[in-house]
Amino acid sequence: MTQRPALPAALPFTLDEQLCFALYSTSLAMTKAYKPLLDKLGLTYPQYLAMLVLWEADDVTVKDMATRLNLDSATVTPLLKRLEAQGYVERVRGVEDERLVFIRLTKAGQTLKRQAKEVPGEIFCAMQQTPDFLLRLRNDLTRLRATLNDYMDE
Repeated sequence: MTQRPALPAALPFTLDEQLCFALYSTSLAMTKAYKPLLDKLGLTYPQYLAMLVLWEADDVTVKDMATRLNLDSATVTPLLKRLEAQGYVERVRGVEDERLVFIRLTKAGQTLKRQAKEVPGEIFCAMQQTPDFLLRLRNDLTRLRATLNDYMDE
């Protein structure tokens, strides 16, 4: 078991002092910033994240996508069904193991990638921060997520 750091004498207890609230409210603000951009693409924020996974590496299993998004397969499946209904992906059962379901981009899903190329730049402008600050923040949050996941797995 990992040794825990010493607790400060007085832990913050007001809402505005809570790290969890800062993360939660920032996540809501980030999703809100993405909304008008993704509305133009006909995607929700979770669908956009799933498409990012596929644009990075096409033909992945539902399980692999769920792992990549830090979600369970039961949460990802309805999202993928909606993307399939929109014509962006197809779900294909594995040939050697029918329990596996692979997700593949369609032509429309590949075309959508070109349409979505402007999204990161728009979000970067909305954040009004330096690239160095945002890179450090992302790395810090990634490290924090890993630490919390490790703690929960103990």
